[in-house]
Amino acid sequence: MLNLSKNNKPNYTRLEQYSTIQSLVSRPHYKVLNKILIGFLIVVVLFLFLPWTQNITGQGNVTTLMPNQRPQTIQSLISGRIEKWYVREGDFVKKGDTILFISEIKEDYLDPNLVENTKAQLTAKQQSVESYGGKVNSLSEQIGAIERERRLKFEQAKNKVKQSYLKITSDSMDLAAVETQLKIAKTQFNRTVQLNKEGLKPLTDVEEKRLKLQEVEAKIITQENKLLASKNELINSKVELNRINAEYTEKVSKARSDQFTALSSQYDTEAQVNKLKNQYTNYKIRNGMYYITAPQDGYVNRALQSGIGENIKEGTAIVSIMPSKYQLAVETYVSPMDFPLIQKGERVRVWFDGWPTIVFSGWPGLSYGTYGGKIVAIENFISDNGKYRVLIAPDEKEENWPKQLSIGSGAQTIALLENVPIWYEIWRTLNGFPPNYYQSKTEKNATKEKK
Repeated sequence: MLNLSKNNKPNYTRLEQYSTIQSLVSRPHYKVLNKILIGFLIVVVLFLFLPWTQNITGQGNVTTLMPNQRPQTIQSLISGRIEKWYVREGDFVKKGDTILFISEIKEDYLDPNLVENTKAQLTAKQQSVESYGGKVNSLSEQIGAIERERRLKFEQAKNKVKQSYLKITSDSMDLAAVETQLKIAKTQFNRTVQLNKEGLKPLTDVEEKRLKLQEVEAKIITQENKLLASKNELINSKVELNRINAEYTEKVSKARSDQFTALSSQYDTEAQVNKLKNQYTNYKIRNGMYYITAPQDGYVNRALQSGIGENIKEGTAIVSIMPSKYQLAVETYVSPMDFPLIQKGERVRVWFDGWPTIVFSGWPGLSYGTYGGKIVAIENFISDNGKYRVLIAPDEKEENWPKQLSIGSGAQTIALLENVPIWYEIWRTLNGFPPNYYQSKTEKNATKEKK
């Protein structure tokens, strides 16, 4: 229910009616306090409008700019047994200095004269290759001689064939002449017989002509036999021609087969020579791996293996070396929210653990003990710690970093962004907003040129 009655109003007592309160209000130092409070509020309001440099902070450690300048471990390329140490921890070594000597433990390489024996095998195989080469050349010469002899024999057989053709022609002509004589002898014999019947020729002439006819008939048979013999000689000449061709073809084929066999043996031996060369080179290089040397100038940080007679496998880390010459850098990590604001080439402020430092993140000009740096590399893949890795090198335009810095020591960084009022930065921080998107001068100039 609403209490609207005037009689139900509470009776409040005013403090000003008491004399004690009146005496306290009239005191002068309360007026001064009020002025101080009002002045303080004015200062706070003015302070909220002061410029504040937005920044991105990060934590990391000191490293080197080049990968080959960072601490590295020397590994054994082959397995072996530790025989002798030539250095101790803290020693300075130059490139090529011997650090450790190991001996062989694999049975395939235990022969102390392995390289010399392999060299002797290689020499023998090379001589074998030369022998096969000589055999191939000899067979080539032999094939050439057989080819020349075959050509001569073939020409000789062809000439004999031609002679047989000519002899057949000659015998054919002789047979034709004998056949003509036979016709003449028959004609004369018939005429003589006719004249004898007429009484003009005596019988002796008839007998003479008959004898001559018989002689011509016998002669024609002889000439036919001679012609057949010439034809047989032609056939024999052709058979001889084919025989010579087959005989020398067989000889050439056999010689070529021997040549190809020698070539095959030569190529096989050359492959063995190349294999032995490879083995000889590998054995020679392996002998040089027994002495483990320093890859560059540096200091022996720590011996990862110890003792004499201890066996180590290939790829085993033996000692850790820190290069003597290096360029300092800082690797720091930024959160994913701040990562889009980081740009290569931007300048940052760096301070190191163990060095006196006074840092005002919003007013970098008032800071003391910080050093200039420049972003040289940005890793676009997030690290295991959930942040992005940024590599910072010394800024040549500012003071040099301390030479006493050690690799691995802690470092903190501040990347400077835009200048904003303090009240805006407080409001942004309370709301969890990221800093304003920052655009470098280089990008601004490029944007203006494009426009």
